[in-house]
Amino acid sequence: RGIPLMMVTVIEKTGEGPVEVGKKMIVGENLEAYGTVGGGALEFHARELCKELLQKRENRYEKYLLAEGKVYPDTITLPMACGGKVSLMYEYLGAKEYVYIFGAGHVGQALANVLKTMPFHITVIDERKDVAKAFKNADLVYDMGFVEYIEKYSIKEDSFVVVCTPAHLHDYHVINKILELKLKPKYMGMLCSPIKLRDYLDKTYEQFGQEVDLSNFYSPIGLNLGGGSPSEIAISISSEILAVSNGKINHNHMRETTDGVPHYW
Repeated sequence: RGIPLMMVTVIEKTGEGPVEVGKKMIVGENLEAYGTVGGGALEFHARELCKELLQKRENRYEKYLLAEGKVYPDTITLPMACGGKVSLMYEYLGAKEYVYIFGAGHVGQALANVLKTMPFHITVIDERKDVAKAFKNADLVYDMGFVEYIEKYSIKEDSFVVVCTPAHLHDYHVINKILELKLKPKYMGMLCSPIKLRDYLDKTYEQFGQEVDLSNFYSPIGLNLGGGSPSEIAISISSEILAVSNGKINHNHMRETTDGVPHYW
């Protein structure tokens, strides 16, 4: 779950060849394959192309001539002796993006409820065992220390991290552990007031220096939609996550002033 895959389907065949229309092959990032599209040079080429398409997150349609030395327009010739022609459809099956919610309180629960309706893999961490145990709508729930989780399991690159723990000190430790380990989430959002943010930034600059990269740090978290209930805050945060995920930058982020300058610059 949460792993990108390519699905290769035989959609057309004329003449001789080791494939049948409708056959499918699933290929992962390590090029391990399930199913077959006929074996031989055709399948080898298909796996290699899957590697490229997984990186580009693209679909593709390709036509093949299974006859070495022959040429046909808009067709890839393969070193095979069958003589037939085959068409393959390559479909990218996107992975769910990972969201880590540090804090299983009211905002964390409301956020998971919203994100569960979208293509995200949700992991929740909270050291309060009773709170974590009661948490719903997450793919994984860990009842352990916040920093302990990061040290033991890390977080995935290009993931989304939401920090809404029950104590500001915990928030500080989570973000700073991510910076200390040089992890690379696409998004780090922290629920806090501008006053607490200023205190956090002072400590962070003191620890890591003024050159520390906070370009992926969003705090105060969320889009400026108004409202202060857990559900309204969750919608604000999930909207910001979607905006970042989809590369939409022209939105009224809480971390920015009206002229588009981040609060902490």
